[in-house]
Amino acid sequence: MKLLLDTHTFLWFINGNARISSTARDLIQNSANTSYVSIASLWEIAIKMSLGKLTLQQPFATFIPEQIQRNGFIELGITIRHSAYVSCLPFPVADHRDPFDRLLIAQAVVEGMAIVSRDSKFDAYEAERLW
Repeated sequence: MKLLLDTHTFLWFINGNARISSTARDLIQNSANTSYVSIASLWEIAIKMSLGKLTLQQPFATFIPEQIQRNGFIELGITIRHSAYVSCLPFPVADHRDPFDRLLIAQAVVEGMAIVSRDSKFDAYEAERLW
């Protein structure tokens, strides 16, 4: 199964945070699954760091690539198809206007992936959410 990790899922997994569900952890660790991290999530992390809302154990440029490689994750770039899907994505949840989430939804749908996230707002879209 192809899994797209939400930003918090990626961070919680690599940091061993207890807030990640055992189901999510098991899905990510299962070698039969392939876990992807969107460039949108990495961009979101970088923005949160620049705003002082997030700190990492090492500089971003060292820590993030090291964690992606160590955990066997695959970086998912942003394509025109993903952006095009965002352009026609409905707003079934009135207050769900987070551009990073909307891009993750588009990527999951276009690429046929399940999103691993605790955020129940994803349930309003056609992408499968696992947690």
